[in-house]
Formats: sequence, C-alpha cells, structure tokens
Amino acid sequence: MDKKSLTERDICTKFITPAIQQAGWDIHKQVREEVSFTKGRIIVRGKLHSRGEAKRADYVLYHQPNVPIAVIEAKDNKHSVGAGMQQAQGYADALDVPFVFSSNGDGFLFHDRTGTCAQLETELSLQQFPSPDELWQRYCQWKGLEGESREKVEAPYYDDGSGRAPRYYQTNAINRTVEAVVRGQDRILLVMATGTGKTYTAFQIIWRLWKSKQKKRILFLADRNILVDQTRSNDFKPFGPAMTKIAKRQIDKSFEIYLSLYQAVTGSEEEQNVYKQFSPDFFDLVVIDECHRGSAAEDSAWREILDYFSSATHIGLTATPKETREVSSIHYFGEPVYSYTLKQGIDDGFLAPYKVVRIDFDKDLLGWRPPKGMRDKNGELIEDRIYNLKDMDRQLVIEARTQKVAEKVTEFLKATDPYQKTIIFCDDINHAERMRSALVNLNPERVAENRKYVMRITGDDQEGKAELDNFINPEQRYPVIATTSKLMTTGVDAQTCKLIVLDQHIRSMTEFKQIIGRGTRINEDYGKYWFTIMDFKKATELFADPAFDGDPVQIYAPQGDDSPVPPDDAVEGDGIVAGDMGQGDGDDFGELGEGDGKKRVRYVIDNVPISVIAERVQYYGPDGKLITESLRDYTRACVKKQFTSLDDFLRRWSDAEQKKAIIDELAAQGVLWEALSEEVEARLAKPLDPFDLICHVAFDQPPLSRRERVEQVKKRNYFARYSGAARQVLEALLDKYADTGIEHIEDIKILQLDPFSQIGAPIELVKAFGGKPGYQKAIHALEAELYAS
Repeated sequence: MDKKSLTERDICTKFITPAIQQAGWDIHKQVREEVSFTKGRIIVRGKLHSRGEAKRADYVLYHQPNVPIAVIEAKDNKHSVGAGMQQAQGYADALDVPFVFSSNGDGFLFHDRTGTCAQLETELSLQQFPSPDELWQRYCQWKGLEGESREKVEAPYYDDGSGRAPRYYQTNAINRTVEAVVRGQDRILLVMATGTGKTYTAFQIIWRLWKSKQKKRILFLADRNILVDQTRSNDFKPFGPAMTKIAKRQIDKSFEIYLSLYQAVTGSEEEQNVYKQFSPDFFDLVVIDECHRGSAAEDSAWREILDYFSSATHIGLTATPKETREVSSIHYFGEPVYSYTLKQGIDDGFLAPYKVVRIDFDKDLLGWRPPKGMRDKNGELIEDRIYNLKDMDRQLVIEARTQKVAEKVTEFLKATDPYQKTIIFCDDINHAERMRSALVNLNPERVAENRKYVMRITGDDQEGKAELDNFINPEQRYPVIATTSKLMTTGVDAQTCKLIVLDQHIRSMTEFKQIIGRGTRINEDYGKYWFTIMDFKKATELFADPAFDGDPVQIYAPQGDDSPVPPDDAVEGDGIVAGDMGQGDGDDFGELGEGDGKKRVRYVIDNVPISVIAERVQYYGPDGKLITESLRDYTRACVKKQFTSLDDFLRRWSDAEQKKAIIDELAAQGVLWEALSEEVEARLAKPLDPFDLICHVAFDQPPLSRRERVEQVKKRNYFARYSGAARQVLEALLDKYADTGIEHIEDIKILQLDPFSQIGAPIELVKAFGGKPGYQKAIHALEAELYAS
C-alpha cells in the first residue's frame, strides 16, 4: 500500500482509529470523530449574512460523556507526524483539554500540558498510544483530584435522551465549577455572555452536585420574578417534584431544590425575612443569578441572605461582573473559574453579531440656548444656558426630538421588516410613554391590525408588564415594539429581538452590556441571525472602551472595612437602586434630581425643530471592533487576504477543478455574492459572473457580462470540435451560464433539467462525451474558454 496516496480520511480509518482502539478506548462511548464544536461566525453585510467555517477537531477523546481530555489532529501521509500539532493546540485551548496529539498515520506526536511528563512533546509509535486510564490518571493529578474526589467529579450530566448536549464552553464551565467544588472552593464566579446559556449551565452544575450527593439542598436566587419562573419551567424542569419556588410566608422544608426571588424572602420588617425560617446551615449550595446586581448597602437583601447562609458554597453567575472602587464581584467570589465573552460567542457563531446605525441630531451636538425669558409648554421659565445631549429627555424634553427618533425607527422597520421585535430604551417612564404615543401615531395601519403593535413595558404599568411574556415569545407576533427604560435591561430572553434602539443616557458599562445582550441570541427557526442597534445618544461609543469585552479586572478598594461589599448596580441615573426593584418594578426615574431627592424641573418644548446632521452604519468587524466600510471595500479586503495579486487569483481560478470551491471559500470569508452583485450590477447595468465581480471590485479590471463572455466563446468557433448531442449539450450549457452563472453548469445534475432532458437522458448525454471523465474534461475546457483573457 502506498500510504502517500491515501487521503486524510483513509489515514484515520486505516491507522489512527485502530491505534486508539488497540490502546483500550471505547470507540463508541469515548471517541468522537470530526467534532464540529463551533457554528462558524455569522458575517453581516447589507441585508444579508453568511457563516464562516466552523472549527472541527478530527478526534476528541472523553473520559466519560462531556468530560473531554484529549484531541487528535490528523493529516495525510504527505505531511510530517507533527504537522497538525499547532492546529490541535488551538482546539485544545478552546476545549480545555491537556492532551494533544498529531498524526500522519506513521505514529503520534504527543504534547502533554499537565507537567507530569519529563518533556512536553514525545514521538510515539502507533502501538504506544496511551490508554484511557493512563490519561485520566494524569488528568486528575493535573487537576488536584485524589481518592474520593475523583469519584465525585465523575457524577454524570443530565441526559433526557434527546441528543442535546452542552456546547463546548458550557462543558468547560460545568467541569471547572464541579472540580472547584470537589476541591473545596466555597466561592465561585462564572462569567458567561448574555445568550450563552448560563441557566442551563447552572442546571447541569447543580444536577451533577445533587446527584452525587455532594450538595443536598440548593437555593437558586434571582432578582426578577420572570427569571425565576423561566428557570423553573424551562431549564430546571427535570428536578420535578424535588423543586419548589419559595413564596412569602409559605415555607415547606421537605424539598431539595429551592428557587426564590430576593424580594420573596426578605424585607424591611423582621417577620418578612422568610429566609430566617431556614437554619443557617439548611442550604449547602446557593447559586446567585445575575450576581452583579443588588444593593451595595450593608443591610441590603443581597448581603443579608448570603451572610446568613455563609457556610454554603456560593456560585455567582453573570455576564457582566461589577468592578469599581466601591463594589467588586471578584473580591467576593474570587477570580472567575471560567469566562466566555461576547466576542468569543460571536466568533464561534453562537451569538448574533450586530450592525450599528448611529444618528446624530443638531440640537444634541451643537446645543440649544433658549431666547431670553422663554417659557416652556407648561409655563415654566427656562433657565438661560446651553442645553445639549446630556440634557435631552432629562432636563429638557424637545417634543420634535422624540418625534424624529420615532420617525427614524419607523423608517427602518418599514424598509426592513415592520414586524421585527424591537426594544426602545428610554430615559424614564415619561419618556417611554411619549415614545409609545409617537410610534402609535406613525404606524396607524399596524396599530389598527392590533392595538398591541406598540406597548410600553415598564414597571408601573400592569397591562404593559403582562405583555412581556408575549413580547419574548417567538410564536407571538404582538407586541412588536416595546418602549421601556429599566425593566427589560436584564434577564429578558428576547430570542427574536432584531432591533435595539438606544435613546437612553447610559453611563454604566454593566448596564450597556446587559442592554446589548438583549439582542445577541440567535434563533434560526425565526430567521434571527444578527441584529441592529440604532443609537441616538452616543451610547455605542462604549464599544470602543477596552472594558466592553475585556476580562474583568479588580479595582475594588475597601474603605476601612474588611468585609466585602457585594456587587451591585448602585444608584444609576436618577435615584433608582437597580438591585432592589421589587417584583420587577422601579422602572421610573421619577422627577428626582441626580440621586439627591430634590425636585427637578424638566422643561418641555413644543416649538423647536430638530434635524439629522449625521447618520452612518457600522459593522461588527473580525477583531470585535466596529468598522465603517462599504461592501466594495470589505470585499476588496477579503479577496486580498486570500490572493496576493491579480495573477495569483487568475492562477487559482484557472487551476480550480470547480470554480464553486473558490466562490464558497470567499463566501466563508464574508464575501456576500448576492449583495455585491446587486450593488455592482445596479451601477453597471449588466449581470456579472463572480470572476468578473472579483476582478472588477478587488483588482480594478473592466468587467465583462456573462452574455459578453458567451459571445466571445461563440466567435472563436469553439464548438466546431464537437458534434451531435455533445455539441447540443455544450451550447445549452453556455446559454445556462449566461442566465444563471458558473456554479450551475458545474453540477452534473443539471442534465436532468430542461432543455437537456429534451436532448436525451443524462446517461446518454454523458456517453456522448465518451463517459463521465470525457464530460468533465469538456466542462473544464468550456470554462477555460469562458475565462480566456
């Protein structure tokens, strides 16, 4: 056997898999081949999107399901044994595994990250592949797991038989947390971006600790009623009769899993502190959802409950750890045992990328000064000074500004999809109500269809709050637009939200991250792959802050007290304490000053015009930064990354057995052919082949239309060498190319369609060329003629 002639897949089947099996690995239970562990980044341009390539490991080896410990990267035998090592190490970094192998079928290069080997890399023969027990022994030594603790970490995941398994980063988070608990760590922080499945991850952690009897009574705390109810009915449902939701003054101590709202177990009066009906050691695990929230006051509900159950293990979950000089997630919980950021989620294709439409108004940027002695709509004398963006909708309400925002939102919806779920973040309830009213007046046809097309969903409005479940339910069309201020900032699982409008002053990075998180979920069933952010108050400038998607850095500086102050959202805006909102209330800023409790005058102006002075679209770039770039510029950049010059492109195009391979390769890099064709062809008024699009856009060559290329081939009398059915087929293929492009004529299935089916059956048409090799040779020759210079 000539090993050099074998494909990579042949090498796997004939050499690598048998070597693994011979070492004692269970091929069906412990070995998975061709494991795609990401989805491929979604690339957005214009109204279209494409997906990049998913990361795929040739082999992942497991100690047991969902506990990966090794990866193997295979190459064909034309490569050296270690040629795949760097690629494999990248996969091992992502999958959090310590053992890395590369193979070309001759043997293995083994890289051991545990430090239990005399040297990092060793060459092994096919017969020397390590056994499962050997690698598990080294893994446990690396993790500091000995004796009984090994058995504890082997507690199984919950499996409902549906085939659903945790994503790779969820597996990492679950395993690291369980291992930390087994080692005796009692304060644990998990940082996972919004939309990455924190609650499902928490469920699997609790399930494993509960099933192994390491933790027998567990309390899950959240600060929004909807979060508790969603958790109970969705991810935590498998706990069944062992689970209960704590209600005020109704305590039954016969359950094992307790879900509770902070506000349901504590209060200002001693008799309201329901949690004290439990003994301090009743719970041995407390899981705190959205642990960045809660009041920083010494007597806050957050502190009281956690201090009372201080003997339990505390696990904090958050997308946005709070790190200021006053409050610190890290000071309380320690450094995160695992972090998975928004950027990672977007790069992997598990989270939706975004484009930003930034709109600036004249009065916001240039300022406005009232004429001397001017009074507002309510007769108030307006203080004489210059008002600008920081005053809008807080000190100064310009009704035309609210109207203009509503107009721009309505324009966008009508131009894209008037039924896409939209959240508009306003400064307070008054602002949210004005925005609702303006949108109702601008969308009379939609509101006539259903009065709930636009709803204000704020803490003070029972009917609005009642519609929150319908808004987040993908199957419910209405409400379509929700105006809000604080109520929908956190924990609202709006999977199909495609538009987030920022008309709110956002000063907290934590709050900004949470708001952006409302749009990051993907729902392929409903066509939600990306979302748009419309920014009217320069909030998206926070994207440029390194803190937006960087690792949390502790800057907490305690003031004379060694006890940690739990993280919170402090007093943001106008006196609202973000962690103490009651049952989802507290959405209004009211008429307070800057947190000082003083009456604030808010001027309302109804006779000052507003105009747009700047509007631009920015896209999420490969490096996580926003870029303002045209489709042509973006395409040019993508192509020049793949091809160093026009000659390089022409050579690759000419050598490609199928041109479709190059077209697909560029699509994976973000070239959106349909959008690019639409833009370029509209300007040139002729349909172009992908070849001509690239030559024209990336290399400034004059393009030929598909029809012009066909005419050139005919002028050269190319068909003279063929006769009969073969000539008829080629002439029909040429016409097909002129109509639909190169991809279709490369697919042999085209012979089943008209007009080919009228010439003869596919098998007869192929025989006219002397068989399939002759047919394929004729196609390649035809393509060479089409693209002859």
